[in-house]
Formats: sequence, C-alpha cells, structure tokens
Amino acid sequence: MQKKLTVQVACLALIAMPVFATQVYTKEEAVQIALEKSSDVQSAEQKLQSAQAQVSQSYGVAYPKIDLSATYARTFGVSDVRKKNTISQMLDETATANERILAGTLDGISYGMSAMGGFRWGTQVGLTATQILYAQGKVSSGTKIAKSFRRVSELSLENTKISVRFNVEQAFDQMIYLDSALQILEASKAQLEEHINYVRQAQASGLATELDVVRAEIQLDNLNSSLAKTQKDREVARNALLNTMGLAWNEDVSFSGELRDPTVENYPIPDTSMATIRSKRKELAQLNESEQMYQYNINIAKGDYKPTLVLGGSITYQNGKNRVFKWDAPDWDENISKQIYLNFSMNLFNGMQTRENVAMAKTDLRSTQIQKEAAERGIKLEMESAMNTLNDALGQISIRKRQVELATRNYELTEAAYKVGKDTQLNLLDATMELRSAKLDYMNSLLNWNSAYNALLKATGEF
Repeated sequence: MQKKLTVQVACLALIAMPVFATQVYTKEEAVQIALEKSSDVQSAEQKLQSAQAQVSQSYGVAYPKIDLSATYARTFGVSDVRKKNTISQMLDETATANERILAGTLDGISYGMSAMGGFRWGTQVGLTATQILYAQGKVSSGTKIAKSFRRVSELSLENTKISVRFNVEQAFDQMIYLDSALQILEASKAQLEEHINYVRQAQASGLATELDVVRAEIQLDNLNSSLAKTQKDREVARNALLNTMGLAWNEDVSFSGELRDPTVENYPIPDTSMATIRSKRKELAQLNESEQMYQYNINIAKGDYKPTLVLGGSITYQNGKNRVFKWDAPDWDENISKQIYLNFSMNLFNGMQTRENVAMAKTDLRSTQIQKEAAERGIKLEMESAMNTLNDALGQISIRKRQVELATRNYELTEAAYKVGKDTQLNLLDATMELRSAKLDYMNSLLNWNSAYNALLKATGEF
C-alpha cells in the first residue's frame, strides 16, 4: 500500500493541469504556433525567396539580351528646312518654258544646300540583340553559386525551425516543472495548515505549547514565501514561452503536458557516430555548400585571364528630317541600318588585380574549410557533453525517486509518532520539509533529463 501511494504522489507531480484558463496549449500546439509566427522563421523564409530569385536571375545572364531604344531629339540653333520654290516664284507670266525648268532646278539646288545645314528635329528607333557565347566561365559558375546559396538558405530555414522547436520545448518543460512545483508547494501548505490547526487544538487542551504553534507558523511563512516566488517565476516563464511562440502576454493562457520519465518509458538514444552526425547536422551541410560557393568564386576570379566572346546584331531606323507629328516612312535602303557583329575582348593587363582576386578567393575558401573543421570539433564536444549530462540526469532520477519514497515513509512514521507523543514537533516539521524538498528535487531531476535529452537530439541532428 505504501509503494502504491508513493507512485501516485510522484505521478501527480508529473502532470501540469491548467485551472481557470481560457486557452490551453499542448506542447505540439505551442511548437506549431511558434513555427508559424516566429520572426526568425519568417525572416529565413524571406531569405529563401530571395535566394530563389537569384537563381532565376543567374539563368537570365545566359539568355539573349534584347533592348529597344527610341530617341526623339530637337537641335537648338537650327531652323527647320522647308522646301520652297523661291526662284520659281520670282518668274512672271512672260517667262519661257526653259526659264521655268531652270528655275525649278535652281529651287532643288537651293533646298539641298539648305538641308546640309541640318534639321531641327530628328528621330531614332533601334532594336539590339546580344548573346554571350563565352564569358570566361562566369555564367555557369554564377548559376552554380546561386544554386548553392539557395541550398544554404534552405538549410538555414530548416535549422531555424529546429532552434525554434528546441527553444519552445525547453520553455514548455520549464512551465510544466513550475506548474508541478506549485502543486507540490500548495499540497505541502495544506498539509502544514492542517498541522497548525491540530497544534492549536492541542494547545487549547493543554497538550501543546505556544512554542509549537510559533514553530509551525514560521515554517508556514517560509513556505508562503517560496510559493509566492514560484508563482512569479511561473509568470515570467509563461510570458517567455508566449514570446517564443510569437504571441502576446496573456494571463488566461495555460499549458498542459507532462515531462518524459525514462524510468517509465524507454526513449531511444540517437546514433552518436560522427559519420551519422555529419550527414544530419544542418550547420555542417551549410558549410559544405559554402565551401562549394567559394570554389566557384575562384573559378570566376580566374576567368579574367580568359577572353569574352559576344554575338550581337541591331536594326535601327534613323531619320533627321522628321517633324513632331510627321515622320517619313521607313525605307530599307535610306533610313534603316542593319548590322551583325562578333565581339572579342580580353584583358591583357589590369595591374595584377586578377591575380589578387584569385588569392583572396582562395583565402575565403580556406577560411570556410577551417570553420568547418572547428564546427565538427565543436559538435563532437557538444554531443559528448549532452551524453554525459543525460547519463548523470538518469542516475539522479533514480536517486531522487528513492528519496521521495524514503521521505514519504519518514513523514508518515514521524506524524504517527508525534500524534501519540513519541516524537517531537521539530522532527515532524523537518520531515514535512524533507518530503517537500524530495518531491521538488525529483521534479528538477526530470526537468534536467528532459533538457539533456533534447540537447542530445539536437547535437546529433535528430531533433
């Protein structure tokens, strides 16, 4: 019967039951809300969209480029040239046919000489197309860099979600612990208040002294102080969890769940081999992609040693005689120009800038490789530390559970002896305090194990 009672008390402490809450969240609900509302996740999603746009942009460099241009210009200081029959108008009715023919010829010569001075209005409309045939390998390398950067952004988003989930679960477990601690403290308070009533009745009948009452009231005051502090800690923890979830602070919000107990259910230990961890840790995958990006940067820097070849063509309508609302019709031979060209360019000397750009690109690559090596060592240390903490926490759970059983039995025996006058009140109060501390220590050991287990899952890439 005693063992059954102890187990019931321990299980009661595991579960946080919300009271008078208008909104209750489970752990999975809290995680889902955080993933939807977290500013970190939203920022990572925007960066991923930008990376996708950069991939599309990089493909655009390989496609032909077509440009349309139109220019309508007015030249100041030049009068419009209008065709006039000035000489012909000087002839009278007596002029002969030969004179009129000669006057017409001179009118044309006069108009031509005036036109050589220029027209005030001019128009040009052109269509140009260019295609890069060879660009020192920069086009293909640029596309590969954009794809690698997109993959880095995808991994960053996944890693951000993992961090958000980890933070929410850690904060949620802290809330469950504090809710359970409040239940333990309130149960202990009710137990102590019952004892004070018993002592007061005993004092009235002459079986206890005022000192017995004072001692019990002092412990009750201390207990009330601990209870008030725990309530404030719970309020801060609740607001911190709501903030992590991306929600506003709300007094009517509560959380329902329980801490995992490895002595009740067997939770699998993840694979801790570095080969497996390398394949699952997002940070290492990001560094691998970054390493490829810097390798492509070296190729781009070396490309300045090579030539560029561009194929182009254009068709342009150009007429310097058009007026504002009156244009000459396009004429294939007179005012339309056509051309196709092949452009070859290659830098011969640029002050050794290309050599230094290659050197800097190689330095960036080596820095990333060093960072990856350091990250692997750090992850290995993180995993080993989490495993050690987990093993220690598991051992502490067994010890603390045994202490709860012993403290419960000690309290029952002491209380029974006190009521028949075979033990002192001090021993009873000590037994009450020890039982309360044992329960709180047991809950704390469960919290530590849950934190260590989450840390191990995260360190091995299983979270």
